[in-house]
Amino acid sequence: MLEVRGVNIFYGPAHTLRDVSMEVHRGEIVSLIGSNGAGKSTLLHVISGMIRPSSGEIHLEGMEITHKKPDRIVNLGISHAPEGRQLFGPLTVLENLELGAYLRFRWRNNDEIGRSLDRVFEIFPRLQERKDQAAGTLSGGEQQMLAIGRALMGKPKLLLLDEPSLGLSPLLVSEIFEVIQRLKREGVTVLLVEQNAIAALKIADRAYVMENGAITIEGRALDMIHEDRIIKAYLGTRLHEEKR
Repeated sequence: MLEVRGVNIFYGPAHTLRDVSMEVHRGEIVSLIGSNGAGKSTLLHVISGMIRPSSGEIHLEGMEITHKKPDRIVNLGISHAPEGRQLFGPLTVLENLELGAYLRFRWRNNDEIGRSLDRVFEIFPRLQERKDQAAGTLSGGEQQMLAIGRALMGKPKLLLLDEPSLGLSPLLVSEIFEVIQRLKREGVTVLLVEQNAIAALKIADRAYVMENGAITIEGRALDMIHEDRIIKAYLGTRLHEEKR
């Protein structure tokens, strides 16, 4: 479904992404894990068109999208829930969700947009309860729900999730990861960037480890979670202890 081929990013002398290649197949959850500053979020921004690569190609369902604008990429079926949520704080929950469907308003298909809203509210009932509340006044967990819900309003084939567990309690992390698994069952393909490596690997089909801007290892997620060498070398001693 998604193919990243030899992507490089240079910021002056800094080589931020180093010949990155990866694939996401239809119907998968693929986790991209690694330490802070490894380049994970940068790669998601490249895929969603927010950053142009210095070299390399991005393909979606066989179509090259490397140089397409972000709105065109959304229209082709990729939605991005960014790190830090980046909601419109003064706007209501409902208004934030409607902005997620802004391209679809062009066609005045209000019934379809209404069905998407109903789906988001069914997945996240708390958003319906707070639909007239300013997004900036929501709790951290509710804001993460809204960020994912806004991305879903674009009816994505591929959902890019950047650190959805960041700053959340363990209970809310569990809830968010259950939602990600549900989305997979409903036919949404997910590329998940996460520092909570154990949680990410448990729900993923496949995973990539990124280190210093390069993919250093890839494989089945369950193989990674049980491979001591990988856990110790790439994911840290603390993670190894949690696994045990």
